[in-house]
Amino acid sequence: MPRKSLLKFHTLKKPKIRQSWSKINLYNLSRLSTPAAATKTFFQQKWLAKSMTRGYHHPQIKEKHWTRMFDRRLPAVVPMDYQYLAQTDGSEMALGRGGGLDKEADQVHARDSRRRLKTPYMHMTFHPLERRLDTAIWRALFASSTRQARQFVVHGGVKVNGKRMLHPGYRLNPGDMFQVDPDKVMYATGARKAKKTGAMSTQDLADLKEQRRREEAAKAQETEAGADTAELDEDLEAMAAKPEEQEDPKAALKLLSMRASRILDSKRDLSGKRRQELREFSRTVRKTLSKLRGIEEEQVEETIDGLELGLAEILSKVPQDSLPKDEAAALDSARAAAEQDQATEEQAVDDTRTRRDAELLHAALERARENPIDASKPYATPWKPREFMSAFAFIPRYLEVNQNICSAVYLRHPVARPGLAEVPTPFHGETMGLTFNWYLKRR
Repeated sequence: MPRKSLLKFHTLKKPKIRQSWSKINLYNLSRLSTPAAATKTFFQQKWLAKSMTRGYHHPQIKEKHWTRMFDRRLPAVVPMDYQYLAQTDGSEMALGRGGGLDKEADQVHARDSRRRLKTPYMHMTFHPLERRLDTAIWRALFASSTRQARQFVVHGGVKVNGKRMLHPGYRLNPGDMFQVDPDKVMYATGARKAKKTGAMSTQDLADLKEQRRREEAAKAQETEAGADTAELDEDLEAMAAKPEEQEDPKAALKLLSMRASRILDSKRDLSGKRRQELREFSRTVRKTLSKLRGIEEEQVEETIDGLELGLAEILSKVPQDSLPKDEAAALDSARAAAEQDQATEEQAVDDTRTRRDAELLHAALERARENPIDASKPYATPWKPREFMSAFAFIPRYLEVNQNICSAVYLRHPVARPGLAEVPTPFHGETMGLTFNWYLKRR
């Protein structure tokens, strides 16, 4: 259905709820509220409730047809305790009735009744429509809307009890099995294709465009950061010197302090913890410089070596991309030595990884065989669920569905029970009660 037709069908100014997986319908569901009744007569309230609910429950059915289907008897069940039924026949409920001895029993019964959940009878107003074949197809998640389910039936893609059924208004009986063509189900519930000749879905195409946009933004940011820090890298390369070449301890300490300060001042991607460690290192170097005169030469060399090791340990925790070039080169040799020490342990792990990768590759190939890329299909491949499906992905209790063969069994008619009505509806019980009163009076 074109976008203009969708907007006209749902409308955004005055929300109209439909039996559809459309994102517009999902938005209207979030805006749904019980209409105000303070300024309306009882007749207006009933008419408004009727128009709202009929717009959701099969608006394509003519009103005169629905009024003939309407049934004032709302099916409901009351769960009974089988142990109580086996122990007594219920005659003890009448003991002392009329003699003043049933006062305590009445209080207990009233307290228990308050604890019980109420049965939402009014939600069963449209229960005859749940027997329709197109409604059952939509409830079984074989179509994205009742209109699409109706189209599947009319086009001959649905069978009931093994025979092709062309009437969407066929009323199912308990035990009837209906089956929908799997290709039609995959088209109805799968992602939409971006192009008729391609296999990519609209969602994948949007994700690909977003990924490209992020990559271009990241490249631009890296280029800007590289231009800002080019001068800093050149200064650090000129100042970098090996520890053996540093004869003056004071100059060596100043170089360590300057390296830490330059890394902090540069526009690198450093975490807050690394910045704290670098600041603490700079304070330690300044304290060492202030006490340099009272320390012997051997202790000075040991202190400088310890500070270099500390700086190397801090920089080893920083990502490689966040370091200047000279710092990254200095860390490469240390990391190479650490990797050489772990070579023996990794050798034992490689076999496990290889076996696991082979299993993952085998599973991926199996999934590719089961869900291949085929541009000739009317839906996007490899198949994936349609967008905005999860909000509507539920199956009523009166249906038993097998998604593998796209078939379902209509077990029984829907009923109301305490705290639950098996006819799904987004409207409040008051709205459904007004609707029931409208049709009850007109009968």
